[in-house]
Amino acid sequence: MSDNVISLHKNAPADELGPPVLTVVPDPVPAAPVPLWVRSGRTIGRAVTHERTRAGARALARHSLYVVGGAGVVARRTWQGRTVVVHHQMRAAAVAAGNHELAAEWQEKADRFRTDRHRRRMELIAGVPQMAKSAAIGAAGTEGVLLLLGACMAVHDHHVHDVIAPTLAAVDAVRALCWFIGVAWGPALALLLMVALSHLWRSGQQQQTAPAWARPAAGATDDVPVTPSAVVKALSDLGISSLRKAVKEMADGAAGMLGPITLAGCGVEVDVTLPSGVSTEEVLGKRRKLAENLNRHEHELHMTIPPAARTVRLWIADSGALDQPIGPSPLVTDPDTTADMHRGRAPWGVDLRGDAVLVSLWQKHMLITGLSNQGKTASLRALALWLALDPRVEFHIADLKGVGDWQMFDGIATVLIQGPTDDHVIQATEMLEEAVAEMATRIALMRELTAKGWSQDKILADPRFNPLILLIDEAQVAYGSGARETFTTDKGTVRYGAPYGGSKADSRYFQAVKKIHDQGRAVNVTTWEGTQDPTNENLPKRSREGNHIRASLVLGTESQARMAVGDSAVDAGAAPHKLRQGLDKGTLVVAGDGIKLAPGQPSVTARTHYIGPEDADVIAERAKALRAGVKTSSGTESAPREADHLADVAAVLGTEERMKSDEVRQHLAQRWPEVYRTWSASDLVQALKPFGAEPRKYNGNQTISRARVLAAIETRTDETEGTEDAG
Repeated sequence: MSDNVISLHKNAPADELGPPVLTVVPDPVPAAPVPLWVRSGRTIGRAVTHERTRAGARALARHSLYVVGGAGVVARRTWQGRTVVVHHQMRAAAVAAGNHELAAEWQEKADRFRTDRHRRRMELIAGVPQMAKSAAIGAAGTEGVLLLLGACMAVHDHHVHDVIAPTLAAVDAVRALCWFIGVAWGPALALLLMVALSHLWRSGQQQQTAPAWARPAAGATDDVPVTPSAVVKALSDLGISSLRKAVKEMADGAAGMLGPITLAGCGVEVDVTLPSGVSTEEVLGKRRKLAENLNRHEHELHMTIPPAARTVRLWIADSGALDQPIGPSPLVTDPDTTADMHRGRAPWGVDLRGDAVLVSLWQKHMLITGLSNQGKTASLRALALWLALDPRVEFHIADLKGVGDWQMFDGIATVLIQGPTDDHVIQATEMLEEAVAEMATRIALMRELTAKGWSQDKILADPRFNPLILLIDEAQVAYGSGARETFTTDKGTVRYGAPYGGSKADSRYFQAVKKIHDQGRAVNVTTWEGTQDPTNENLPKRSREGNHIRASLVLGTESQARMAVGDSAVDAGAAPHKLRQGLDKGTLVVAGDGIKLAPGQPSVTARTHYIGPEDADVIAERAKALRAGVKTSSGTESAPREADHLADVAAVLGTEERMKSDEVRQHLAQRWPEVYRTWSASDLVQALKPFGAEPRKYNGNQTISRARVLAAIETRTDETEGTEDAG
């Protein structure tokens, strides 16, 4: 027994002390030992529930399910490639859009695909006996050759057994090949399996086939559903006092402000009717704060102004949905795609709802701008590749970057200029001026045919009015160029003429673009320009506002956005300056009449299909097959031409009523030096005098009248037609 504990009461009176109190405290009973299986269970439980273990399990499940889901993605793609599923989807989309012509075209493509597939299968079945027969004949022929070779060896060496020596050598070679295959089969199969698993994993990872619980939790806080109460709370917290006060005073909790929340592609859409005293401009200016109040990033909220008064339309993306890639272009997936510039629409991409963005290019001038390296050239080229499949369309292309982005159009474009120097700017300017001359010729011809009673449709169907596209990529190089024309007078004095490039009114490039914008559309002569980082210096106001389709990639400021797509589009919610540089490559804000827009909607945000260089080369080869051997000029040297002095003078005059004869001669020498470089003033008079268009004095100067030149051209045309009719 252990020592007893004695309690002593000090300082107590003697009479109060009783007998000593002895308290016996026994030793504590030792605890029963914890069984081993309990301790092991607790350890295993702590290990299983540890955050690292759970993270590892999620990672294992995620990557495993990427492989499984990737197998489904690959299988679905394979199935779509071998069936008409995609054709039916595109047909359904066309029917939903009300485009029955396009729906009929997709149905025709589906029927043709089935017919071709059936033919290939029947050819394969019918070819099996033929393949077996060919194999037998090949084997017998090979053995015959070996025996013939052995017979020659036997005759030469006088050994009969040499007859089968080549056959035995062939057998040994086959045996060695089988041995090598047996050795390499295992590693090759393992490598092939690893490649296949890697491809499946990549496909699953791109499509996020793993469930949400297995994905990294980094973005989990953003996965907040959009409910009416969440939208009302987000609006009331915008910091607009009148809006917050109106929300508090509404008896229904402000539910009456909201229209139905509907699914729209990879997000939802809702119309918000603002209370009296709150302007749509105030709400549009709070885009970032409203997005954050809805637990979204700024780029995941798009606001526009619908037709209804005091209403803002919100489109709210699912978290992370806009970071997922879109599908490939129909130009890549469907080798039977055709183009019709007049009645068709080019597949450019998808809008935020996921609906196809189809662009009408018929008689449309177009401008695409944005910051550098954001997909401008690829977006412009995607439309040109579709249009190249219409053999009636003629391309004149000036690539003022000159790194080969448009090289695949060699053999498609009539003119292909590539380079960033002043010489290339001069060539691009002359290309546009030749188009102005062609435009003037077409206008005169249209006036003549109209006088004869031709309808507008009949005139534009004439091959002489086939569409002519003047495509200038990196046009800011031309607007910023200081190249000027120089000429020598009869007295030997060197003078400087109008600059080729530049953004001022005397720029020949700017004037040519302006003239085509003014009159080219009516005769199927249109310009497409691609520029970087728009300013008033590298993209003049008159030039940018002459375009029917204006599209912009990401830009740095709102003022640039207004230059790119126009003030009205920006005021109504278009915001290319809100796109993310580097992350929203190929995403365009498009304004204009080339795209079908909802009533009151001034623009659409489109995620364009990217067509890589290899796919672009394949599409270009299909386009070349539709064209009868187009010979592409690089613009560095002129092809031999038969000079038409009246037409050349009319091209130089352009829209000028009169021009000094000396200036006309110098302009002629600049444009066509191989013909007019050596001409004197008397040569010009002698060339025009037979037609009655020679220079005459006006205000003391020898001038050439545009009216007399055009009248001479019309008279000559009438005389030529009269001669043909008489013959």
